[in-house]
Amino acid sequence: MEQKKLINKFDKQADKHAKRRDKQYDGKFRKSLYSNATGETLEVAVGAGNNFAYYPQSVHVTAVDFSPKMLEKAKEAASRYQMETNFILSAVEDLDFPPESFDTIVSTGTLCSYEDPVYVLNLFNRWCKPNGQILLMEHGISSFPPIAWLQKSLDPLAVRAIGCHQNRDIKEIVGVSNIRIKKVKRAMIGYLYLIWAKPEKEVEPIDV
Repeated sequence: MEQKKLINKFDKQADKHAKRRDKQYDGKFRKSLYSNATGETLEVAVGAGNNFAYYPQSVHVTAVDFSPKMLEKAKEAASRYQMETNFILSAVEDLDFPPESFDTIVSTGTLCSYEDPVYVLNLFNRWCKPNGQILLMEHGISSFPPIAWLQKSLDPLAVRAIGCHQNRDIKEIVGVSNIRIKKVKRAMIGYLYLIWAKPEKEVEPIDV
């Protein structure tokens, strides 16, 4: 999907994401991952700042999103939770951080929308310090066959409506990237993937 159209779709969802942030429906899952963040933390596609309530106060967050409306909501959340945060308006694919810049890299619900999610994960591998961590909370194809069938059936509609694939196998996508999975948990009938990962040395450099 053309990036300008995708940005517009996410701009329109900013208020809804902010309301979800305030309700904290999935807070226990976010807490299980993001309370482990340390040091310099990169959060890509930060959205409305739904993770800020769960970060330790000791971290410094670089928050990236290509949606101006989402960043506005994230700035509100950073102020509310007194997070030390640097905001960048950009698509993650357009960023060019030096190698090994971050102790922690966070992605929540982003691998559904990238044209090439493996490329983005390989960027994480490049930007993460060797002893750092990559924390992912993603939605994808369910382990429950009836739900998986429905996701596959509705995927074209979801992409058109909200720019988000429903049928991606997140564990498989991460598995073929350069990062190494340490632990995986599935929740919500296998629809939600919680992944703790670490970087591995790249065999070949990434063109950025």
